[in-house]
Amino acid sequence: MSYERVFRMTFASVYPHYVAKAEKKNRTKAEVDEIICWLTGYDMAGLKKQIDLKNDFETFFAEAPEMHPKCSLIKGVVCGVRVEEVEDPLMQKIRYLDKLIDELARGKAMEKILRQ
Repeated sequence: MSYERVFRMTFASVYPHYVAKAEKKNRTKAEVDEIICWLTGYDMAGLKKQIDLKNDFETFFAEAPEMHPKCSLIKGVVCGVRVEEVEDPLMQKIRYLDKLIDELARGKAMEKILRQ
């Protein structure tokens, strides 16, 4: 799958998969929302608006209030690629989010996921 195809996917179409992945591992939608808001700076109203507007990932991250200053501390492998080595800035943001959701599904404590 090319980067362009990923960038054009709507955030709203992927969001339910994030929630389902977390819920399968006895985590909650609220935790998924907290992670997304922490990473992007959206509040819940802003997150809901992005979902309702069916914005693509490119727009979702372009309109994000502010990426968390600690996002550079997110390290590890997603889909066989180290997130800290992803060169495209937008793809790196998407992979940061994927990595955080993976950590949630693996049972990591929220304090550690949110790099506190």
